[in-house]
Amino acid sequence: MKKILPFFVLFFCAYLQAQNKEFRLLDVQTQKTIVVKDSAAAVNFLDSLAQNNFYFTKVVNVKKESNHTEIYFDKGKNFNEAFVSVSPEIQADLKLKNEFFTKNLDSLKKEFSENYRKKGYIFNRVKSKFRGMENGFPAVEISVLKNSQRKVDKIVLKGYENVPSRFVKNLENDYVGKVYDEKILSDLNRSLQNHEFFTLEKPPQTLFTKDSTDIYLFLQKKKSNSFDGVIGFGNDKSEKFTFNGSLNLNLRNIFNAFETINIFWQRNPDKGQTFDLQTDVPYLFKSNIGVDFKLNIFRQDSTYATVKLTPAFYLNFKNNQKIGVRGTFETSTVIDSTYVQGKDFNKNGIGLWYQFQEPTDIDLFLYKSRLEFEADYVSAKYGGEKLAGAQAHFLVSAERNFHLKDNHYLNLNAEGAFLNSKNGFAANELLRFGGWNSFRGFNEKSLFADLYYYGTAEYRYLVGNQAFFDVFGQYGEFQNRSLNLKPKIYSFGLGFNFVLPIGLMSFQISNGNQFGNPIKFSDTKIHWGVLSRF
Repeated sequence: MKKILPFFVLFFCAYLQAQNKEFRLLDVQTQKTIVVKDSAAAVNFLDSLAQNNFYFTKVVNVKKESNHTEIYFDKGKNFNEAFVSVSPEIQADLKLKNEFFTKNLDSLKKEFSENYRKKGYIFNRVKSKFRGMENGFPAVEISVLKNSQRKVDKIVLKGYENVPSRFVKNLENDYVGKVYDEKILSDLNRSLQNHEFFTLEKPPQTLFTKDSTDIYLFLQKKKSNSFDGVIGFGNDKSEKFTFNGSLNLNLRNIFNAFETINIFWQRNPDKGQTFDLQTDVPYLFKSNIGVDFKLNIFRQDSTYATVKLTPAFYLNFKNNQKIGVRGTFETSTVIDSTYVQGKDFNKNGIGLWYQFQEPTDIDLFLYKSRLEFEADYVSAKYGGEKLAGAQAHFLVSAERNFHLKDNHYLNLNAEGAFLNSKNGFAANELLRFGGWNSFRGFNEKSLFADLYYYGTAEYRYLVGNQAFFDVFGQYGEFQNRSLNLKPKIYSFGLGFNFVLPIGLMSFQISNGNQFGNPIKFSDTKIHWGVLSRF
């Protein structure tokens, strides 16, 4: 019937006068009318019905009107259940039997087409041919016109094009030359969606030409520089009310090299001051090798001062992972001769470190996931006593934001660090933690330990994209062997963060103490800060 149908229609079309340019095809079952411009389009439409399982379509009448031609047709029954035979090519490519029965012919054809699309045959066409009836069901032969296989030939940047050449090279290594699949676009979109230095103005798009397949990325440079100022209020060890705070300036991607220059200053209530300078260049000499330089200076009033230098080289893994090797050069000098707990020392060593950061899709949060690991082997020499010894330093830190439901989120954060040495440690070489960015119920850098670990659980409720409220609790333990201390500590509090024209403002109230000690209102800490991006 399929072979006779086109000749039948052409016979009537030839009978009509040449000026009849409009053809109306009327479905006698649904009374729906389809208008086409000429007889060839009418034949193509009727022929397409057989491709959609209307194998017994027939023309029942043709009427010539003054300015158009009406063709009445009956599609008959739609046969979507069928006995299928496939071409040898499909049988080999998709590992199928030569003949089988299907209850959904349309779904089967779509599945065949999708399988070939995943193999790079984006413009394939699956065809079905009616072979007759078999036990009341149509027998259909399916074949495929694959056309040429497509592979990614090029990645083209539009908008913000002045990105590091190595970054583009990494994208090309990951995707160029691969068999094209629309999954590539979703992978690219997911990996670049929350990049720290640019945004995607719209999803990646593909340009197909006769000889090439190019993926276009539409980028816009982010305002990634930031200034973070925090003011703290609380009592020091003598329960005297004091101000403390920190300033943190991040200059990022100024030279379009994805570089970072960080300047940090902090003063704690016990008259200790910290100054940090860090420079990070991720693609040195257009390679995947990056360099990281850190300088840390800590001075505890007029008691002692410590200078630590850690230059590092690292390897970039894709966009969010780094693994590197670093050196450690540290010097500490006791200024006050009555400070007998401290010692003059010099340390030199080498270490390994790893960092993973997953950007957040919530602008109010710093990360979605973060993991850091550090391990250092250090040789220490002590001045006055002419002692020397080997030390091992370890640190692990992790953070994750979980989406619970609607506007409800849970932030989990954990950190642990450990110093190991046969000779013990002087007070001025111990680990220091506590404060705004670690254990919040205590003063900044007020806890001294050779071992500590703590965990934080923080519930966050988002108010649109402009603010969130949080309630948190912390538990931790630390060890100070020189003082024979191993207390268990806790902290709790609440706060809110919201966006102002000048940036993200944070306000937090917290209180913490050692288990077994009563909660004191005088131990309450208040922190207020603003993070501004420019």
